[in-house]
Amino acid sequence: MASFALLLLLLLAISCLAVDQESSQRPQALGNSTSTSLRLGYYGSSCPNAETIVRQTLMTLLMQDPTAGAALLRLAFHDCDVMFQSELESPKNFGIRRVDFIDRIKASLEGSCPRTVSCADIIALAARDSILLAGGPNIPVLTGRKDSTRADLVTANRKLATATSSVEEILQDFASMGINPQEAVSLLGAHTLGVGHCLSVVNRLYPSVDTKMDLMYSMALRVLCPSPKFYLNITAIPNDSTMFRFDNMFFKDAALRRVLFALDAAVESDPRTSIYTSKFAQNQGLFFDTFSRAFVKLTSVVNSEATQVRSNCRAINS
Repeated sequence: MASFALLLLLLLAISCLAVDQESSQRPQALGNSTSTSLRLGYYGSSCPNAETIVRQTLMTLLMQDPTAGAALLRLAFHDCDVMFQSELESPKNFGIRRVDFIDRIKASLEGSCPRTVSCADIIALAARDSILLAGGPNIPVLTGRKDSTRADLVTANRKLATATSSVEEILQDFASMGINPQEAVSLLGAHTLGVGHCLSVVNRLYPSVDTKMDLMYSMALRVLCPSPKFYLNITAIPNDSTMFRFDNMFFKDAALRRVLFALDAAVESDPRTSIYTSKFAQNQGLFFDTFSRAFVKLTSVVNSEATQVRSNCRAINS
């Protein structure tokens, strides 16, 4: 069984190397605003087919890159917390990619409804559909956001969580958005999709293995990340054994101490949060329901400086 687990990790990691390429272009700040005008079906009159266009375009794009769903979900998480260019350039967030898919969805929408659907809404809708198309819940995401007009790298560096953030920091950050501990843990379950990188894992492997990590799992990771020098470790590592499925496998793996990040391991062991990881491991329906509720809150973060609908997500309107 141990050798099979090692082989699975190796094969999945190798398969990810070819698809984990970042876009070379860096867009300016996409907004992450909400207001009391957010509602379901916001574009019902102004662009009736908006959500259909997003989903259909995304389905085509995912056929080209099946790993993109995880990237788009990650993009939505952080676009909700700080302004977008800052989030991309922050050293705390290595590996953000597939922004070009947002561009292509935007181009499809501009052909039908010029300057109507915001880039912030596109990010939220693309993440929602990525979850659904990966087997997750159909989340009733509200729309009506506007796009930001500036970037703030200092704010991004201060606010963005990292793989080594503490449980306390995460709970406080989410609490500021009205997200309770159970919902916060469910949002970490988004790690069920996609990959991590050695850069975020080597601190648990060297100079000694984190005691919160399963021994055989750590041995497999050391094969994939053979050095504590992160610049030698470009390998992408599956977050769990069902990296293309949105399910509760992340929580099942956490119970076995087979998670990549220090934060995820801490959440499993902290008494304030471990009760929820156990529940989600046993009940996928509960995880889906809680995650859906939390995701709506997360994507309803207010940015008072977001005032426009961009025609090009990589530039502020002139």
